[in-house]
Amino acid sequence: MATDLGSADATWSEQDPSIGATTDVELLRRAWRNEKAGPEILQFQDALVQRAREQIQLLEGTVEEFMENGTDDLVISLYQMDLDRTLFLLRSYLRIRLLKIQKYVIHYSKTQLWDRLSEEEQKFAKKCTDILEKHFERSVLSRLPYGYQSILRQSISSEEDDMVPEPQLDTFVFCKSKGAVGSFQLDDSGDEIVDLVADDLYILRYKSIKGLVEAGRIDLV
Repeated sequence: MATDLGSADATWSEQDPSIGATTDVELLRRAWRNEKAGPEILQFQDALVQRAREQIQLLEGTVEEFMENGTDDLVISLYQMDLDRTLFLLRSYLRIRLLKIQKYVIHYSKTQLWDRLSEEEQKFAKKCTDILEKHFERSVLSRLPYGYQSILRQSISSEEDDMVPEPQLDTFVFCKSKGAVGSFQLDDSGDEIVDLVADDLYILRYKSIKGLVEAGRIDLV
């Protein structure tokens, strides 16, 4: 039974040559796992998602054709299992991203993280922001004294948007290095240094390794 959904994602392949021999199902599982474990939203894997959708359509057509032709039930069940697995990974990956957008929608809309969202996710985020602002305006903000009617700041005296929730980047995460990174500095002072060995499991602050995660050199577990 074929489970390869196509060639490996171009960006990741450039960062890690070993990915060239990895199937798209495995790449999708990796993206899903990183998105699920990471506190902030990661770059949307547009090409990978598109290939997964195409493969799902192909598998659905194959299963339907097998059922019409009276193909052995065992063969059909194997293809159906492959289809169900890919569907689960794709749906869960997209659902996790939508939950993160809902939770930190204002923060994402005001930072460079906005560029990590797909076009459809950006439309969803704009609708969420409009609904949120209208809800707070009608239920709370319009009844507060002047100077306290902002959805972003506690008062007009606040120097920054202190009412906007942000992802907690100091969260500890389980991670595994895909290759030998070597000595890696975990803080700005250089007091914390760890030797990242390939395939070893670590528990580290996400903030310290977010650059390695974004570069595809470390996977979250």
